[in-house]
Amino acid sequence: MSNLLAFPMYAVDRGDTRALWLAVQHLLAARGVPVGGAPGWPESDLLAHWQQPELILSQTCGYPLVTQLPEVQVVGCFHYTAAGCEGSQYRSFLVARAEERHLTLADFRGRRAVCNSEDSQSGYNALRKKVAPLIVDGPFFSQTSFSGSHRQSLIDVQRGKSDIAAIDCVTWALLERHEPERLAGLAAFDRTPLTPGLPLITSRRTSPETLSAIRDALRELVSAPEYRKVCAAVLIGGFSVVSRQAYASLPA
Repeated sequence: MSNLLAFPMYAVDRGDTRALWLAVQHLLAARGVPVGGAPGWPESDLLAHWQQPELILSQTCGYPLVTQLPEVQVVGCFHYTAAGCEGSQYRSFLVARAEERHLTLADFRGRRAVCNSEDSQSGYNALRKKVAPLIVDGPFFSQTSFSGSHRQSLIDVQRGKSDIAAIDCVTWALLERHEPERLAGLAAFDRTPLTPGLPLITSRRTSPETLSAIRDALRELVSAPEYRKVCAAVLIGGFSVVSRQAYASLPA
């Protein structure tokens, strides 16, 4: 794969994500870190993408970071302006059909859950940890299925195929803006605790000098007036350097 620079995790609107890619490409080039090619979304095999030896910059999820990506370097984390985020931290919303918005999580015992994927912090691990205190004898849910994406999880709940899903709050906000039909008839009735946001990563081969240049480029991205609209379009409000240790407590 050749996506040495990519932002695959929140690419709800491809035009806005492309503008972000071009801005970061320009900022990296100005610091002597050229990235060729065109914007890409390596959706088919993200793990292989994240493990590319020459990866310059991408965004992963905290759960695969600590369970499947032991060698990549953590660059930092964007701050998102979506409801549910605080600084570099984010959370998931627990979502059900609107007519069940008055229920609590305990009321979903014996119901059907849907998760985007088994390696997702926001859609799977966060829900698993939220449910853990309620488990007494045997599984809490009667069925747990995997949809492949937060968008499809929402569709499954809308159509009655599943009853509850945990949805990344940034994804929820972006869908609310660009695809409000995906949230029609649904309600967020609870939320998970805050956890470190989606980490920006680079290859283990990236030199300390290049890593410093990448971080400097991202600081300019979130502070320079000329990139304000680009960041606002994808709900980016800041950037912090975050260590791998910040994610150590994620696995249940």
